[in-house]
Amino acid sequence: MNADQFERTGRSAYKGWTTCATRYGDLDPNGHVNNGAINAFFEEARVSFRRDNLAEQCGDVLKGFVVAHFSVDYLAALGYPGEVEVGTVVTRIGRSSFGLAQAIFQGTACIAAAEVVAVHTDPATGKAVALPPPLRDALMDYLVSG
Repeated sequence: MNADQFERTGRSAYKGWTTCATRYGDLDPNGHVNNGAINAFFEEARVSFRRDNLAEQCGDVLKGFVVAHFSVDYLAALGYPGEVEVGTVVTRIGRSSFGLAQAIFQGTACIAAAEVVAVHTDPATGKAVALPPPLRDALMDYLVSG
C-alpha cells in the first residue's frame, strides 16, 4: 500500500502515537476545541514523533528542518474535557524532504487529518539539502505499509 491508498481516517494506518489533553482554554465560543488548538496537537505529535522514534537513531541530524506544507481537514467537532490520540506515519521519503500523514482521534472518531511536508535545510544557507542516511533509515521504519 502506498501513501495514496491508505485510509487516513482509520487508526490502523498510523505507526507513532501521542496523547494530548484538551484544555478549557482551547474552547471556541461554541464550546468546541478550536482549530488552532487542533493544529497544536498535530505539532505536539510531530515533535514527539521525532523525539520518541527518530532521535536515538539520528541525534543531531534532526536539526535544520522546516515545515514546507501543512494542510488539515477538520472532520468532526472536538469536545472538552478529554484526551485525543494523534497518529503519525511517514508517507514519502524524498531526496531532501519527507511527508507525514497525521490524524487526531477522540475515542473511535477521527476528528481531523493532516498532511505535512518537512524539508531538511542547511542552517547556514536555508537551502534544501539531502536527508542524512541515518534519518532516511529511521524514516523507513515508519513508512506507511499495507
